[in-house]
Order: sequence, then C-alpha cells, then structure tokens
Amino acid sequence: MGTQVPLGGRGRDSEPVFSGVAPEIIEDTLIHLATENEQYLSELPEQAGCFKETRIVEFIFLLSEKWHLDHSTRYHAVELLERFMIKQVEQMCDDRGSTKGSTQGQRSSWSSVRDQITNTFVLRLVSCVQLASKLSLHYSRVTSDTALTFLQSIKYSYTKQELLESELAVLNTLQFHINVSTPLAYVELLLEVLGYNGCLLPAKPLLQLCVQLLDLCYLTRETMYDTLLKITIENSTPSKLQIAKFLTVKEDFMLLAVGVISTGCGAFKLHHWHHSPEHPGVLLRRGQAHCWQPHTPAAPWHQISSGQNSSSEIEPSCTCSHWPSSRAVTLLTTVPAL
Repeated sequence: MGTQVPLGGRGRDSEPVFSGVAPEIIEDTLIHLATENEQYLSELPEQAGCFKETRIVEFIFLLSEKWHLDHSTRYHAVELLERFMIKQVEQMCDDRGSTKGSTQGQRSSWSSVRDQITNTFVLRLVSCVQLASKLSLHYSRVTSDTALTFLQSIKYSYTKQELLESELAVLNTLQFHINVSTPLAYVELLLEVLGYNGCLLPAKPLLQLCVQLLDLCYLTRETMYDTLLKITIENSTPSKLQIAKFLTVKEDFMLLAVGVISTGCGAFKLHHWHHSPEHPGVLLRRGQAHCWQPHTPAAPWHQISSGQNSSSEIEPSCTCSHWPSSRAVTLLTTVPAL
C-alpha cells in the first residue's frame, strides 16, 4: 500500500492500489502497526524529536527530490537519522560519562563529542537516505557514486570506503533494525480501512492531499505541536513537566495519521464532495475490519493541562531540478541542541 513518485521508464506502476486486500490482512496489519506504535511510545527516549528540526527535514526532502525518491523514502530517512543520532549520542555520553577528571577536562571531552557529531553529520544523513532508498526502492537505489558526487558538490571530500563505513556505522548502531514504519504507512492503511467501510471519498486523490499535509507536518513540526500544546493547556507558557508529558503526543504516528486524514477529508470536502452520508470518523469508529486500543500516554489530556503527576515561520519544501549547493551547505551549519 505504498505511494511512489512517478519515475519515467522504470517499468513499474507508481500508483498505490486500494481495495485489493482481504479484510483479514487489513485487520492483522492494523493490529501490527498499532502494536508497533505502542511499543515505540513505551520506550520513547527523552531526546525524541531533537533531530527532526526543520532544516534537517528540509535537507532530506530536498535531497530526496534531487534523487527522485518517493515520499515513503524521505520519511523513512528522517526516522532513521533520528533514531541513529539519538543512539549515537547516548553511546558517546556513556563513554564520556565513565571518564572522570577535572571540570575543564570534562568540558573538553564534551566539546570533542560535539565536534565529532558535527563533522560527520552530513555524511550520516546521506547514509540514512541511501539505506532508506535501498529498502523502499531497491531498483532505483542511491549508489555510492551518486552519493559521493553529491558530497563532493558541497565540498565534502569523502572516499567510497568512508561512505561504506558510514552505512555500516548506522546499521551497527541501530543493530540492523532499520525497517521502521513511518506515518505514511499508517495513513495508507487507515485510508484502506475507510474504503473497506464504505467511505465515498476517492482514495488516491485523498492520499495525494494527505501526503502534502504530512510533508507540511514534518516541516512545521515544532510550530505545530507547540501551538497544539498551548491550546490544550490554555496557557502560552507550558511547564517543563507538561512539555515532557506531551512528548508521546508528538511521537504518536497513529495519532498523526488520523489527524492528517481528518484534515485532508475536511479540505477535500470543501472542494470535491457533493454528498456524504457520514463523516469518515464515524465510519472508522463503526468499522468491523479492525479494532485496537489507543496507547496509554504518559498522562491524559486533563493531567497535562492541570500539571498533575507524581513526579519561526518555516519555508516549505521546494522542487530542486537544479540543486542549490550553497543552500544545502547553509541548511546544516550546526548540529541541533542535544
């Protein structure tokens, strides 16, 4: 149920196929994705989201467009980079934390960690895009030569051996667990559920709209969730505790997919609907093809707003038929705050 950017001469239909899957498979897949989402949220690191800053996401989106990769690949690359960088930082922190010394020596050690991350960040980003392309579009994967040509165009002098070692570093750090789901997989499956339950909306145009909305969510992630949190708690200055509790909301792929589809349906209705007997949300709730329990968040909404517990304007992605090398360099001049 994947969606792909049309590629000329590839000999493969790039359009997603809906209404061609047995209800039993839809149900099993939905339960699997819901369980996977639950597990990820239950093990969520405190640093989740640190490497999804707009300039990083935009860099990956631009690079994916340059290499004619589909939307699934770009989302996959973002998620791979996020998980890898968090793991890498954790490992470095553990190594440096075990070393005792003077305060000045510790500062020097942390500075060394930051320099190491900064110096290899673009290389690791390219490796994540490469790995995502191999999983999603093996027949049009990003080769080492293609990646090296790009790196050289932005003044990075890496060898093919260093590029291969970078891929291995990502694989080893993630223990080869790189086939992770993205919000797009949840969107596609929920649209399949809607279609099975009699939704009158055409699936393919709605999916195209949802993909655009998902791009926007990735590119405006911090602004979007910051606004949502402030509206939820009815306070423009959330506490650290409220922000921490809200992390599970920001990282919930199922919730994001439902929100994207709901928004897409509303926008689609304004322009294309003639008549629909029920809101798609009703169809989802009454559906016979699936059932799942929502995840148990760190705190319910009313606890977030009350604080109960025991313890910039952003540019959209653009088509890059002519890759702006200077733009690519300035997008990642610094590593996000750790």
